[in-house]
Amino acid sequence: MLHHVVGVFTHPKKEWETVRDEQCNLKDCYLKHVLLLAAIAPISLFIGASQVGWTIVGKTHLLTISSTLPMAIGFYLSSLIGVYIMGRAIHWMATTFDAEVSLEKSVLIATTIATPLFLSGIIVIIPVVWLIMLVGMVASGYTVYLMYTGIPIVLNIEPERGFILASGVLTVGLVTMVGVLVTTVILWGMGFGPQHA
Repeated sequence: MLHHVVGVFTHPKKEWETVRDEQCNLKDCYLKHVLLLAAIAPISLFIGASQVGWTIVGKTHLLTISSTLPMAIGFYLSSLIGVYIMGRAIHWMATTFDAEVSLEKSVLIATTIATPLFLSGIIVIIPVVWLIMLVGMVASGYTVYLMYTGIPIVLNIEPERGFILASGVLTVGLVTMVGVLVTTVILWGMGFGPQHA
């Protein structure tokens, strides 16, 4: 797993060729890649919100452990489900472009694409809104770059068709993110939101 993490930042096109040639089943894909990477942001969120605290207008606000833990667990589960949904979307869309790709490979593609987002989650341990937004924007931009460069390489399709497929995957990703946000708002409205310590 570590070689993919380093590779997507140091030599992304070559790393995509490695991803294309890698074989893994769905269980191994999750065990080797997704479970660990997806845990970075929720653990950081838990520590940042319950131990460090958010500083707003000169006052530090800590959240209770009892409200932060379910948020972190929900964040982790939504990340795991989101990677699977994105993998399914890549697999489904690839068939319309006559690309031969397994569901396992599609999940690996989704995980590799999401690596910058997963790693950027470490910044939530320092709950400073402007810093989190800045790091999130940079990570999102690099994620989109990885998506547009990697999909044509791994699926062995022309760059033009890869652009169209990647645009479809990006759309699914945005819709998935909105779905997670709406679910969060509904749950918080039902009383499952954060509570101050």
